[in-house]
Amino acid sequence: MEYRRLGSSGLQLSALSFGTWATFGDGVARGDARNLVAAAWDHGINSFDHAENYAFGAAERLMGDVLADLRLPRDGYAVSSKAFNGAVEAPRPLQRGLSRKHLHDACHAALKRLRVDYLDLFYCHCPDPEVPIAESVAAMDTLIRQGKVLYWGTSGWSAAQLREAYAVAREHHLQPPTMEQPQYNLLHREPVEVEYAPFYETFGLGTTVWSPLASGLLTGKYNAGVPADSRLANPHYRELQGVILGDAASRRLERARAFTALAAELGVAPAPLAIAWCLRNPHVSSVILGASRMEQLQQNLEALTVGARVDAAGWGRIEAAMR
Repeated sequence: MEYRRLGSSGLQLSALSFGTWATFGDGVARGDARNLVAAAWDHGINSFDHAENYAFGAAERLMGDVLADLRLPRDGYAVSSKAFNGAVEAPRPLQRGLSRKHLHDACHAALKRLRVDYLDLFYCHCPDPEVPIAESVAAMDTLIRQGKVLYWGTSGWSAAQLREAYAVAREHHLQPPTMEQPQYNLLHREPVEVEYAPFYETFGLGTTVWSPLASGLLTGKYNAGVPADSRLANPHYRELQGVILGDAASRRLERARAFTALAAELGVAPAPLAIAWCLRNPHVSSVILGASRMEQLQQNLEALTVGARVDAAGWGRIEAAMR
C-alpha cells in the first residue's frame, strides 16, 4: 500500500480508502461486510469513509459493528463521516443542513453509530445555501477544539465557497478546511484539475475523491445496456441512469466504451486502470473504493500495480480517447 499526506496536514492516509456508499446497509450482509473490511485492512487500507445519510445511518452502524468485531487498533485507522442530508428518510428542518446544531448533532450521532470517541475526518456534505458559511466553519472549529473531530473538510463545494471558508477561518483564527471530497474520474475532471487548483499550494488542500469508476460506467458493465443485477436497475437508483450514462452530447457512454476497449488492448482490467489513472494525480490524497463483493475489492486493489505496467504512450492513448 502507498500512503499519502492529506494535503499539507500530517495525516498519512492509504492511497486507497474503503467507502460504504450504496453498499453497507443496502444489501451487503454483515458477514460479507466483515470480510471486506478485514481484507481492506490486511492490504494496508487505513481509511474508511461514510456519511450520515448512507442507508439512513445503517452503513455507519454496520461499520461500527464490524470495527468492534475485528478489534482493529483505533490508532491504526481513520474513519470519516459527512453531514448535510440527515440520517432519516424524511428529515425535519433541524435534522439536516450545516447549521451549528445539526453539525453538532450529526457528529455525535456518527460517533455512536461508528462506536468511536472521535472522527478523524468530518465533512460538510454539500454546501448549504440556507446557512452562513461562517456558522459552519465556527461549528467545525468547535468540534475540533472539543476533540470530537480531528480534521474537517467539504464535499462538492465550489471554489468561491471554499475561498470564503478559508477567509472566515483566517479572520477569526479558526481551523480551516483540510480536505475536499469531490467526484473524480476520467469522465469528470474539472473540479479537481481546474477549480481547486489554486488551493493545493496556497492552502494545502487535500482531496479524498469518490466515484473513480464513474458509478461503474468505466468498468464496461453498461456498454451493452443496463444489466438486471446492476445498481442502475434497482428502482432506488434508476433515476440516476440519465446522469451516469449521459446523453449523445456528453458522449459519456461512447468514451467509456473507448476506454474499456483500450484497456483490453493494454491487457489490463478497466476498473483498476481507471483507479490507477486517478492515483497519477499528485493532488489526490486518497481514492475511495466502493465494493460489495470480495472479487471487486481484490480487482480494485490491483490499481496499485497497474500504473507501473502502462507506459507513457499508453497513458497518452487513454488521454486521447477521453477527449
